[in-house]
Amino acid sequence: MIPEEKVREVAERISIVEVVSEYVQLRRSGGNFLGLCPFHGEKTPSFNVNPAREIFHCFGCGAGGNAFSFLMKIEGVSFPEAVKILARKSGVEIEERQLSQAEKQAQDERQQFQKINELATNYYRSILTKGQEGEQARQYLARRAVESDISEAYRLGFAPDRRDGLVKHLNSNGAVLEVALKLGIIRKGDAGWFDLFRNRLIFPICDARGQIIAFAGRVLDSSLPKYINSPESPLYHKSSVLFGLDMALQSIRNENAVIIVEGYFDHLALYRAGIRNVVATCGTALTPTHAALIKRHAERVYTLFDSDSAGKKATIRSMELFLEQRIPADVIMLPAGDDPDSFLSKQSTEAFFEQRDKARPIFDFFVRSLLQETPPSSVSNKVKVINELSPCFKKIGDTAERSLYEKEICRLLDIRTHEFRKQLGGLSPARSHQAPVVNGNIPVIDRSQEMLLALMGNFPEALETIRGQGVGTLFEGDYLTLAETILKETANIDSPDWSAMMGRLDKQELRDMLSRLLFSASQLEGMDWQIAFDDCRQARIKKQLTTKNISLRLAVIDPDSEEHAALLKLADEELRTRKSKF
Repeated sequence: MIPEEKVREVAERISIVEVVSEYVQLRRSGGNFLGLCPFHGEKTPSFNVNPAREIFHCFGCGAGGNAFSFLMKIEGVSFPEAVKILARKSGVEIEERQLSQAEKQAQDERQQFQKINELATNYYRSILTKGQEGEQARQYLARRAVESDISEAYRLGFAPDRRDGLVKHLNSNGAVLEVALKLGIIRKGDAGWFDLFRNRLIFPICDARGQIIAFAGRVLDSSLPKYINSPESPLYHKSSVLFGLDMALQSIRNENAVIIVEGYFDHLALYRAGIRNVVATCGTALTPTHAALIKRHAERVYTLFDSDSAGKKATIRSMELFLEQRIPADVIMLPAGDDPDSFLSKQSTEAFFEQRDKARPIFDFFVRSLLQETPPSSVSNKVKVINELSPCFKKIGDTAERSLYEKEICRLLDIRTHEFRKQLGGLSPARSHQAPVVNGNIPVIDRSQEMLLALMGNFPEALETIRGQGVGTLFEGDYLTLAETILKETANIDSPDWSAMMGRLDKQELRDMLSRLLFSASQLEGMDWQIAFDDCRQARIKKQLTTKNISLRLAVIDPDSEEHAALLKLADEELRTRKSKF
């Protein structure tokens, strides 16, 4: 763990403008710096950096934070790693606190895991490139047009058809076999130690930083299983790993999109053709963790699965995840019988891009696949189609998109809109438990709570007024959490460190919200904060309290308080409104 005082020292020595400038071309705009957001595609700059408060905020996608969170997001690293990177840049020596015995043991074991994986990679690689036993693998790669530079980029290897070749290599290089056993690449039986991979081409599997965490082994003939992967281990959890992400990150950021394929050779074929924003699943279906990982780095997804029934099922399963995560997704369709490898062996990269540009939205693909399987030639078939598509239809978060699909589905089924809605159960599509969004990614804002927080961040008098009144009747949800944090962090402090405060928030949504509020200072210039505060307070009270619970609240608060007077005024207004209706 990095001591808090060291984190503060790093924060004091670095400039967020310098950190961000390594990734984004910035120009001065008043007291801020402005540039194109690196986290989503845009043509008009909406990415702001405030050097006075050492924070950034994008008004396009809502991302915000300080220098540490910027580095975490753009490099895909943890907070301690971001601190260490910036410490090296700023010349701060990090002396971490002494680890406990259990922590030290875990750290030592992890280092042993990484050493063992490197030893295994070098062993497999040497067999492929130099060993006599690797000749058949070299011929296999030559037939598949895998040149030496591609083989080196993937660090491909070959596991010979020996019982304990890797075991002996690890043993001779000082590796502890019991530790290697936890990685699953060697096993132990009644006859002793033996290798997991034998007579297979080896693909090392890396994490986002390029560290080898597992292996995949492919046969060179038609025997089954075609692939086997390392089992789950302390380093490798296949539900959260995307093959090739380390090789693709920079291109994904440049393209702001990612192509997902099923197989290792599909990935290799695209990479060889110069298409680098590609990842592959590691022999498993896409998971919610995969979808969240993709959303962290890309704004759009293209699926490129096989055109057979299994590939279609995989596409449709992934669709549900993308709808839930609100990630725009399209389906690239190759000619029947082709996969990326076979297609690119016959066609140019430009021909592939033409297929990509013709990609169909994934929900549209789903609907038309349903209609192919169940033609809407009868009432029962139409009902069946609606019943099958309705769970996914209800997950479409964008109102305009949902409305357009509703019209298109009704056209394809030749039914009226009210019939479609009735079959859905008369219910509007279920909304996600996540914050509702506008334009696909920006949370819908409660204007009164937003303004109250902005006043807290920009007017010390408003901050103290809210501190005295309490936040319980003014805020709710994430707004309440952030308001309580601001009060706690600013207690007995004349000039709060907003960047440090942002770093201590445990939810990205809160960091994004705080950065947005702090960047609202220019919009509040010349504003009478007291008038704005009173208006927002009235709006919040009116929203939260009915006539009945106004009376209940009046009974328990100080009759001389400002809140008591405001509630009396509100009750009087409601009474007048009711009388006017008679």
